[in-house]
Amino acid sequence: MIGLALLRRFLRCRKGISALEFALVAPVMLLTITGIIDLMLVLFVTALMEGGLRDGSRLGRTGFQPPSTTREQAILDKIAEATIGLVDMNQATITTLEYEDFGSIGQPEDYTDVNGNSQYDGGEPWVDTNGNGTWDEDQGAAGIGSSSTVVLYKVNYTWRLLTPLLPAILPNGYDFPIEVSLAVRNEPWSAPPPPLPGP
Repeated sequence: MIGLALLRRFLRCRKGISALEFALVAPVMLLTITGIIDLMLVLFVTALMEGGLRDGSRLGRTGFQPPSTTREQAILDKIAEATIGLVDMNQATITTLEYEDFGSIGQPEDYTDVNGNSQYDGGEPWVDTNGNGTWDEDQGAAGIGSSSTVVLYKVNYTWRLLTPLLPAILPNGYDFPIEVSLAVRNEPWSAPPPPLPGP
């Protein structure tokens, strides 16, 4: 009898119900908030990488040759500076490909489809546009280009996610691949500079 009365009294008691509700809701709420912060960090780092790539390509397309380093290194330094230490440039992959024009970006090298299967097969004649001695699905030649050429800059980086919320729904788990790219035409820097206006 005493046990039954004690049980009824316990079931009618409403003290601590708010704490119990908070204990049930708080982990889900905190996980959601940290997941949102994680996603915002990915977007922030992507925006920084795009800005750095834009600044680096601006330096590259002018043909400016820094006195103490290479053009390539100066471009990398610009990207590193813009990402404020959030991107480890030793882990980032930077690719630059040179093209004749914007329409050639991502296009395969021309070939003669001897067997008519609409794809390149070994042994079919082809035009070595990029000069590397093999047929390529992308005709871009490695390099930052010369005067008036089109250059595609591409930076790939794997951002490590912080919370378990997003990795549970993403195919790569905690590793989130970020890729930014930009195509520009180099300025014609071989032409003599215009004369300065005189008095």
